[in-house]
Formats: sequence, C-alpha cells, structure tokens
Amino acid sequence: MRGFLLANGYQLGRTIGEGMYSKVKEAFSQKHQQKVAIKIVDKKESPEVFVQKFLPRELEIAMRLDHRNIIYVHEVLEAPEGKICLVMELAENGDVFDYVLREGPLPEPHARALFRQLVEAVRYCHGCGVVHRDLKCENTLLQGHTVKLTDFGFAKLLPRDRRELSWTFCGSAAYAAPEVLQGEPYDSCKSDIWSLGVILYVLLCAHLPFHDTDITRMLHQQQKGISIPAHLGVSRECLHLLNSLLEPDAALRPSIEEASRHPWLSSP
Repeated sequence: MRGFLLANGYQLGRTIGEGMYSKVKEAFSQKHQQKVAIKIVDKKESPEVFVQKFLPRELEIAMRLDHRNIIYVHEVLEAPEGKICLVMELAENGDVFDYVLREGPLPEPHARALFRQLVEAVRYCHGCGVVHRDLKCENTLLQGHTVKLTDFGFAKLLPRDRRELSWTFCGSAAYAAPEVLQGEPYDSCKSDIWSLGVILYVLLCAHLPFHDTDITRMLHQQQKGISIPAHLGVSRECLHLLNSLLEPDAALRPSIEEASRHPWLSSP
C-alpha cells in the first residue's frame, strides 16, 4: 500500500482516524505540495452490503460535492488487493468534539460562527439531493476557523421529488432522531435536522443532551426536551432555534432552508 501510494505521489504518514471498515492517514502530496488525508477502505474486510451499497454511494457523492464547508475529495484510487483510497483535503485542527472537550462550552457568538457554517454545508447537501445521515461532532472538522463536514459513508442521494423515506439505522444513537431510534421509516432530511440540534447543544454545553445506553430511556429524554444550565447564559433566540431543531415530531421540525433563516443565525 505504501509503495502504491508513493508511486502515485503520496508519502504516507501517521494514522489520524479509524472507522469501522477504514483508516484515515495523513500523507504529503507531491502534486499539491501540501498535506492531505487519505481514507483507505479495505473491501476484503468489509461486509458485502457495505461494498455493494454504501461504498459506491459514498464515492459518487464525495466526488460530486464542492463547497467550502465540506472536505474536498481530490481523487479516488483503486489500489491492489481490494483497497480503495479517497485522497481528501486535510483539516489539521481536528474535530469539533475534541475541540469542545478541550475548550469547554463555547461562548454563544463562537458557537454561532461555527454552527452557521455547518448549516451552510447541510443546506448545500440537501439542495443537491444529498442527505448525510451521520451528522455528529466527530464528522465536523476544523481547518483554522473554517468548519468542514466529512464522512459521507452513510449518505444517500434522494430522488428528484425528495419524498423517499429511509429504513436504515444510520449514525450514532446519541445523535439519532426519535423516529430513527424507534425503527420507523423516516425522512432523512428531518433526521439530519435533529442531528444538527444535538451538535448545537454540544457546542453550547460541551456534553451530549441525550446519552443513555437504554434506548427506551433515551426516547423518554428526547420527548421531555432539553435543559441548559442557566449559568451558561444562552439567549432566548438561541434556545428557540435549539428547541425547534430538537422537536420530537419530525413533521414540526424545520427544513434546512427554514433553519438557515432563523434570526439567531443572522445575528452578528
């Protein structure tokens, strides 16, 4: 693998991330004269459904997206022995989860500056008919002050009318909407909105709003709603947005277009 990538102009470095069926390594690109990230997927070690369904989807979607708040894919290489390499832009400042663990709850203007960029990325995706289905802090990377959405492994292309429901349980339970946890057919766009709400909560509070290992208890917590400690001084406008994103009834949850127009996001 190292020799194959070197022959293609990439000098492999350290491992910077690991997924279920992949590793992400840092590398230096001779062509771009800068560091890149290379996601290496081993098809031989992956389940058939992943190789036949999810991986082709991820490759197709990754190559068609082009937005300043989405990790850019430079190229896809098919290596010997059934390995696929996605050569991507490198976000050198890590993910948002590690950032808030280190920094603690973010002041509201800082949280807004980051969240606004993530909303723009998701708005672009939904506008292109792409639902992410695995939005979480670990897939929200930082390149300086710029947010970069990554990992389209569970993403899906919607038909033109956008009306197709999903059945697959995707992503992490802590970020999953109630309808996803209940195993119902769900509107992927609206489940992305719920996950955005969880991310905003984490930015403001530096911990997850719902993180019980018992799904029944977690569903009860979701219905009950969130509480934010008063000492954090979160504004009424911000709480209004947060509660609308974390609305248990998917039909009442805003679309990404509606969320992007919320007054809190347009504040300076």
